[in-house]
Amino acid sequence: MPAEPTTSRASFWEWLTAAMLVANFSWTTLCLGGFRPETMVVTGALTALLLAVHLAGRALAPGAAGRKFHPAGWWLLPFLAYAAANVIWVTPVPWLGWRDWLGWAQMFAVFWVVLNDVRSKAARTAVFGGLAVVAFASVVLACYQRFVQPDWLMLGRTQADQFIGRASGSFGIPNSLAALLLLLLPPLGVLALRRGASLVQRVLCGYLTLAFGLGLVLTISRGAWLALALVLAAWPVFAARGSWARRAGLAALAAVAVVVAVGALYFALPKVRERFLLMKTDAGEKTRPIMWRGAWQIFEKHPAWGGGAGSYNVRFEKFRPERYQDEPVWAHNDYLNTLADYGVTGFVLFFGAVAAVAWRCARERAPRQRDWLDEPVLAGALTAGLVAFGLQLLVDFHFKIPALAMACATIAALVVQRAWPGGEPIAAESRGARAGNLAAAAAVLAAAGFWVLPLYRAEALRYGARQAINRMAAQEPGLEQQRATLAQARADLTRAVGIFPGNGQAWADLSYATSLWVHVEPERAAKLGREAEEEAACALAVSQAVPEFWLRRGVALDLQGQWKEAGNAFVEALKLAPASASVWFYHAYHLGLNPIYSDLSEAAAAFALRLDPGNKQAQALCQRLATKPRKP
Repeated sequence: MPAEPTTSRASFWEWLTAAMLVANFSWTTLCLGGFRPETMVVTGALTALLLAVHLAGRALAPGAAGRKFHPAGWWLLPFLAYAAANVIWVTPVPWLGWRDWLGWAQMFAVFWVVLNDVRSKAARTAVFGGLAVVAFASVVLACYQRFVQPDWLMLGRTQADQFIGRASGSFGIPNSLAALLLLLLPPLGVLALRRGASLVQRVLCGYLTLAFGLGLVLTISRGAWLALALVLAAWPVFAARGSWARRAGLAALAAVAVVVAVGALYFALPKVRERFLLMKTDAGEKTRPIMWRGAWQIFEKHPAWGGGAGSYNVRFEKFRPERYQDEPVWAHNDYLNTLADYGVTGFVLFFGAVAAVAWRCARERAPRQRDWLDEPVLAGALTAGLVAFGLQLLVDFHFKIPALAMACATIAALVVQRAWPGGEPIAAESRGARAGNLAAAAAVLAAAGFWVLPLYRAEALRYGARQAINRMAAQEPGLEQQRATLAQARADLTRAVGIFPGNGQAWADLSYATSLWVHVEPERAAKLGREAEEEAACALAVSQAVPEFWLRRGVALDLQGQWKEAGNAFVEALKLAPASASVWFYHAYHLGLNPIYSDLSEAAAAFALRLDPGNKQAQALCQRLATKPRKP
C-alpha cells in the first residue's frame, strides 16, 4: 500500500510542534524524568501548549489545508475515557487518580501529535535527533555520577544509598536511564551500519551507539540488559532474510555474542558481579515479587474495574507482608499495576488497543519509501527498541515516569506512521471544523490553567513541605529551627489546600504539621488538637481508605484528651494497614497514654519492632515503657 505523497519541507506549524516536543522532553528528562511535581507544573503547561498548537495549526494553517486524523490515535481514546470515569466513580484516592490520569493523557497527547503532525523528513529527523541529544546528555551526566561524584543527582538532590555505584544520569533511578537507552540503541546501531549511510552519519551514529552502550553498562540494570539480550537474540529470526535455518543460525550467533559480552562485564566489573550474585542469593528477586503479589491480590479483590486509578500504594497496605516496610508507590510491573488499578476492563482497553494497532501495522504492506526514516530495517530497529522497552516494563514502572512515557509515545508514533499509512490529506478544513479546532485549543488551555496546573502546583507545595517535616524529624533540630520549619510547612500546606482542596494528603500533612506545633507551644495543645482534628476530617472527607488519615485524626483527638475516641481512629487505621510498623507504633503510643493499658502498649510496640526492627521511634517507646512505673 503506497504512502501518501509528502514533502521534505516542514511548515511553520510542523516546526513549532517539533520544537515544543523536543523542549518538553528535554526539560522533563533533565529534571529527574518528571518525577517531582514542581517539574510537572512546567511539563503540564508545555504539553497543553503543544496540544493547543496542534489544534490551532489545523485551523490557522495557510489555506486551512489539512489531513484526517490517523485512525491509530482513536484506538487509545476509549481507555482515556474509561480511566477518567474510574477516577470519578471507582478510585478511593481521587487526587492520586487524577495525577495518574494526567500521566496517561500526556503520553497519549504526545503520541497523537507526533502521529498526525510530525510527518516531513526534516521534522521527524529533528524530533528523533532531539531524543538522541537529550539521551547523550544523560549519559554524560551518568559518567560524571559514576566516576566523579557517586551520590550526585539533578536538582541538588542526593542519590539513594541503594543506587550508589550505579549511574542514573538525569534520572533518579538507574533503570529509568536504561529504559531510555533501550529505545534508542537499536535504531542508532542500524543507522551506523545501514547501506547507503554517509561517512558523517556512520561516525555520528556509531559514536552515539557506543556512548549509549557505555551508559547502559553504567546503569547495571539487569532487567534492561536481559530485555536487550532477548531482543538481539530474536531479531535475526524476524528481520533477517533467507531460510529459517539461516535465521536460526544468526539468532544463535547473536545469543553467543550477548553471553560473551555479559560474561566479560561480569568478570571485569565488581559491581556487575555483585548485582548478579545478589540475583543468585535472592533466587532472582527479593522485593519485587512482594509487590507483584500485592498487585495480583488487589486485582483478585477488584477484578472488573480494579482498585481505582492511582490506588496501588494505598490498596497494597491490606496485603503488606510482615518484615516488608518499604513504600512501594507502584508495583514495579506496569502490566500488573494497570491490572490492579483499572481491572480487566482498563487492561484490555489499553493493552488490547496497543495490540490491535501493532497487528494492523504488521499486516500492512510496506509503504513506498519516502526517505531514510522509512527504510524497513530502521522501522525494525525502532520496533526492537519498543519491544525491549516493553519487556523491561515487566520489572519497572516506566509509564509512571513522564519523560519515559513521552519517549515511548514518540518512537511508537514514528513506527506506526511508517507501517500504517493513514491520515490522508483533505482539500481543506471546513469552516465549522476550523472553529471547532480553535474552540478545542481554547478548552485545552483553559483546562490546563484552571485545573491541571493548580493540581500540580498544590502537590508541589505539599511535597516540599512534607519533605521538610521529614528531614526535621530525622535531624531533631533545636526549638527555633523546628519553629521555622513548621511555620513554613504550615504556610505552604495551607496554600496547597487552598489551591486544590481535593488533595487529601495535603490536608493530612497539614494536620500533621499542626500537631507537631505542640512541641513549639505546648500550652496550646487542646486548641491545636481541635485544629488538627478539623484538618484530618477534611482529609477523611476526601478518602477514608488511607491509614495515615485516621492516624492524624487519632493524634489530634489525643491532644484534646479524648482518649477513647482517638482509640477508635487508630483501630480504623489498623484495619486498613494490619502489617504497618508505623501504624502499630502510633497505636502503641496511644495506648501508653493510659497507664491501665501499659501491657497492651508494650505488646503493640514490640509488634511494631517485630515488623521493623530498625524503627527508632518504636525502640525509644519500648525503652520508655520498660522504665515507666506501673499503675497497680
